[in-house]
Amino acid sequence: MTLLSKIVVAFIAIIHIYILWLEMFGWMTRAKKVFRKFPPELFAATKTMAANQGLYNGFLAAGLLWSLFITDATWSINIATFFLGCVLIAGMYGATTVQKTILYVQAVPAIIGLFLIHIL
Repeated sequence: MTLLSKIVVAFIAIIHIYILWLEMFGWMTRAKKVFRKFPPELFAATKTMAANQGLYNGFLAAGLLWSLFITDATWSINIATFFLGCVLIAGMYGATTVQKTILYVQAVPAIIGLFLIHIL
């Protein structure tokens, strides 16, 4: 991977660490400001579900970070590709079912990362 692609992969991992924090620890506070269209009365009822989603975002971040520490170039690319693909699919699904902005926060960065890894 090039330095630029590693920077993008690290950036996407940081996004998912933030999402982990938001859904696991900031659901009752900060998430209410981020997800403005979500009915306020449902935050308490969905706290456990959001924490579960946050954990999955943490796994995505861990996989992306792992890809940066693999010394074999082929495996590093393969692992990054897998986890960026997961982020892309999750972003497209989230944009379709939850909120359109998820497309720009998750799917578009993943596409850029995949492009940088495989085209440059």
